[in-house]
Amino acid sequence: MSIGAHVRDDDPLAAARDREAEVVQFFLADPQGWKAPQPHPRADDLLASDVTVFVHSPYVVNLASTNNRIRIPSRKLVTQHAEAAAKVGAKGLVVHGGHVTKGEDPQVGVDNWRKFFERQHAEGGFGVPILIENTAGGDNAMARRFDMLARLWDAVGEFGAGFCLDTCHAFAAGEDLVGIVDRVKAITGRIDLVHLNSSRDEFGSARDRHDNIGTGTIDADQLVAVVAAAGAPVVVETPAEGQAADIAFLREALGR
Repeated sequence: MSIGAHVRDDDPLAAARDREAEVVQFFLADPQGWKAPQPHPRADDLLASDVTVFVHSPYVVNLASTNNRIRIPSRKLVTQHAEAAAKVGAKGLVVHGGHVTKGEDPQVGVDNWRKFFERQHAEGGFGVPILIENTAGGDNAMARRFDMLARLWDAVGEFGAGFCLDTCHAFAAGEDLVGIVDRVKAITGRIDLVHLNSSRDEFGSARDRHDNIGTGTIDADQLVAVVAAAGAPVVVETPAEGQAADIAFLREALGR
């Protein structure tokens, strides 16, 4: 497997060299905004590089939402980002599972995801694979608890949806990391990317606060075991000053 980091988006390859990363993940637009991505200034360099690329969609995206003012722009934004991700040679676009609000039926959120995939499938698919990421909190989230994830996958798995496993999110959601790869694959049949993050908070906190491997609350051996079992590309989304050390630690622990 290849190991890398989420990096600044202005010069991902320079950031990769600084960290000795084989993989980079970055945003193509403001992660808190709704603007369409613009052509990346380093697109040609990224396409020519042997560094593996993933793109993360903006955090505002919520494809499960019952609110038309959120769901419809989310569909447009994800489609735009998938097209832009293809232009930098990305292997996939990471999208959070999203949620419905308190009192709403989560099945409606599942149905909204399916409608999105159905519609895009009929129009020829996405520019790159869509990798749904598990999330840390929210009682009405689509991809926090694995029973809900199974319902989501029953709806979208047939359309080639990919999966991104975030260790901090799983830990915060109260999912034991021991054996988690087998449990995920029993639902999705696949793990396309691992976000290998420790946590600043305790197990089951529902708080999405990443930490470096050496200083977080998740046992480092458990994190190594997840990487070894998943056999997928790995991206650390940890504090930048410790990313090079996180990557070096993983390589040594995995005998790479």
